[in-house]
Amino acid sequence: MRVSDAEQFAGLEVFLADRGAALLRTAVLLTGSREAGEDLLQLALERALRRWQRVDGDPEPYLRQTLYHLAVDRWRWRTRHPEVDLTADLAPSGRDLAAEVELRDALVQALASLSARQRAVLVLRYFEQLTEAEIAFTLGCSAGAVKSAAARGLQRLRILVASWEAGESGSAADGGHAERIIRRSLTRNGAQA
Repeated sequence: MRVSDAEQFAGLEVFLADRGAALLRTAVLLTGSREAGEDLLQLALERALRRWQRVDGDPEPYLRQTLYHLAVDRWRWRTRHPEVDLTADLAPSGRDLAAEVELRDALVQALASLSARQRAVLVLRYFEQLTEAEIAFTLGCSAGAVKSAAARGLQRLRILVASWEAGESGSAADGGHAERIIRRSLTRNGAQA
């Protein structure tokens, strides 16, 4: 007897309507752009659909774990196959960016400087507000490894923010402004900057 698609994927539409935006936000933070985040979430959903009958209970932990594993695979691939920046030769547009865009850019740059595990831990802890135990389960590591990665990641962000403030980084026109943006965002999300 063949099961219809409607029966097979019962509850998926409701789940995605309820938690889809949060999963997309996590994917965007893990990848650094909305487009890449959408692609990552789509890949995770494809994997989940193939194994939907075997997912017991709440599918969110399975999807979060899949998102992280796919993001790590992407980071590893990009390390071995670096992208060529074609926009580096373009002159700056001179536009004044909105505060939200500045915040996003500063956070993406800061997160991109972290290791894959540190980045994932900080995204899951301070943006998704998962507990250390939930993060450990999602990443397949111990709670101690989560604490260590969070501490090292935050320390790296502090060093980066300090270098921006001192004007050592040419990536931000106003290093103090970038530092204030990151500090405000981390403080708002529970981290001590």
